[in-house]
Amino acid sequence: MRWIVFTDLDGTLLDYTTYSFAPAGEALDLLRGRGIPLCIVTSKTRAEIEEYRRLLDNRDPFVVENGGAIFIPDGYFPFPFHFHRRSGGYVVIELGERHERLFGELQKAIRDSWSGIRPFSTMPDEEIVRLTGVKPYQVPLMREREYDEPFLFEGKGLERLIKRLEAKGLRVLKGGRFYHLTGRSDKGVAVQQLIQLFKRLYPSVKSLGIGDSENDLAMLRVVDVAVLVKRYDGSYATTGLDGRRRLILTDGKGPEGWREAVMKVVGG
Repeated sequence: MRWIVFTDLDGTLLDYTTYSFAPAGEALDLLRGRGIPLCIVTSKTRAEIEEYRRLLDNRDPFVVENGGAIFIPDGYFPFPFHFHRRSGGYVVIELGERHERLFGELQKAIRDSWSGIRPFSTMPDEEIVRLTGVKPYQVPLMREREYDEPFLFEGKGLERLIKRLEAKGLRVLKGGRFYHLTGRSDKGVAVQQLIQLFKRLYPSVKSLGIGDSENDLAMLRVVDVAVLVKRYDGSYATTGLDGRRRLILTDGKGPEGWREAVMKVVGG
């Protein structure tokens, strides 16, 4: 059977605190050895993802900023398909809202009394390092946002804020560390488009999706086999996946759970 793997990064393929994928090594080797595509689907920016693609020697399509866009290496699919632009060796399918609008809507909300909003773009580098545990050199990569604005929220009024933003055609997603303001796209919309492209190559291909947070649920709803990796606090983000015929909850956390799932589904 031919597989495609779609994966989140933080808390899934990457350890929540160290950002290491070393414990997943056996499963990564299995995918490489069998030529199974590994498509990264994350809230991270293109610049951040490209760093990890280099470390992983990954050359497959990827999805940035919670489904904001799909980046496909030029020539990856040997047939014509619709895309919006070319950029740095990729063809890009744009699905989300531009960052400028998203950040602007949060700024308007702050002026209209939601003072508890803390947009990522206004946080100093030192605070981002403290909140996320990334290295200082990685912060500029995190700031290269195109389709998503992370934010923290303190105090009351979050539900009212979400309703206000939804009325403007936007969405608020919950990630591992931040809320994310996005357009109407999500990881599921992007993954569905990629699955359709892969099926033009391999009509009987099966999809495996691996995530750990609420913003992964849309992706996990559209794949053939869904995996929720146990979170660092021992819980699972199960909301909205009740009744899934093929839903796996891992015993291991982070990349250990990721390895467990890949070996069980693909290596079994």
